[in-house]
Amino acid sequence: MSTRSNRWLLGLALAGLILESVVSHPALATDKVSLFKVITARDEIIIGINDDQLAQFDSKNAGGVAKHLAAKGTLTAWQYAVRKAEAGALEQAPLRQVGLLSNEALRVEPYTTPLKIVPIPDMTGQ
Repeated sequence: MSTRSNRWLLGLALAGLILESVVSHPALATDKVSLFKVITARDEIIIGINDDQLAQFDSKNAGGVAKHLAAKGTLTAWQYAVRKAEAGALEQAPLRQVGLLSNEALRVEPYTTPLKIVPIPDMTGQ
């Protein structure tokens, strides 16, 4: 093959990879979810808070979440858990909405995961 046709094929393959990436990951900026571990005297759970909700807090970190919880007394968030995706890969996904009480939460800390984080479902249409 000529150098020109090799470049054309490489360009076509690259365009296909970019298109696949955009189509398979259509997450918008508002879909970004930050995970936090909430620790109580009895147990701990992982919660997810999207950027829109997090923007309402004083800061976009665990301290801001804890401060908001202490000031308001309660916080509704999505509990996250590990599940197996359709393709078989593990991912962090919303499990259910939970209500947190400030007198129950002892500590809020950031939670990192190597797994894909599934966005919070849009509940406006329900």
